[in-house]
Amino acid sequence: MYELERGAEVPDALGPYLEVDRSRPRHDCWVTGHMVAGLDGTASVDGRVGSLSTKPDQELFRRMRQIADIVLVGAETVRREGYGSVRLDEDAQAQRRTKGQSPTPPVAVVSRSLAFDWTAKVFADAPVYARTHVITCASSDPIRRAEAEGVADVIVAGDDRVEPAAAMRALAERGHRVVLCEGGPNWLGELVAADRLDELCLSIAPLMGGDPLPVSVTPPGAGLAEFELKGTMAESDTLFLRYERKPQ
Repeated sequence: MYELERGAEVPDALGPYLEVDRSRPRHDCWVTGHMVAGLDGTASVDGRVGSLSTKPDQELFRRMRQIADIVLVGAETVRREGYGSVRLDEDAQAQRRTKGQSPTPPVAVVSRSLAFDWTAKVFADAPVYARTHVITCASSDPIRRAEAEGVADVIVAGDDRVEPAAAMRALAERGHRVVLCEGGPNWLGELVAADRLDELCLSIAPLMGGDPLPVSVTPPGAGLAEFELKGTMAESDTLFLRYERKPQ
């Protein structure tokens, strides 16, 4: 476990995360959750995560996308946070190329309703090599699904709802071996309940008084999932924790 004392110099905050071996997932692909919470556990302020994130967390949040083959996010988070395509600096893109990855990872949006503005930047601005994915279910509206196919790669994973296991299997079949989930809380809870979360990177912001929304909303009857603390870091007043799923 890496553990750094407060005030210790960190040459590169992303370094410890890049060193993690994610080549042996427990299932089809390695799934990492990256979330931020306040001291009281809140996951948003006035409905948005961005208002909760501190400057050190914002920087790490952007750079963490370097580890991913694909960035996974729920539909409501895409709408509220104004998601666009992933951007990485030239050095990060070069490092990815040396590993046989695309310069930037695509975004995958999970949605049953498919109620999107298909001209939004998350679809319209995606590069050809990293076309946005839309993960939906068979019962989704066929007209909206046809519209989605015009701007994104559509994956059907489940009948009446998006099934996490089926969705992760589909992503793995497309060569996405490391999936970075950026929320929201409901989708993260679905992944945990389906035993598909291998790693959680949690930033603790020095704030209280946000919305009554936790980092993860677990479906009823899901039970507990145990994790092991693998690393801690701190910058200014923000704490960074890294956990891995405890072997059953």
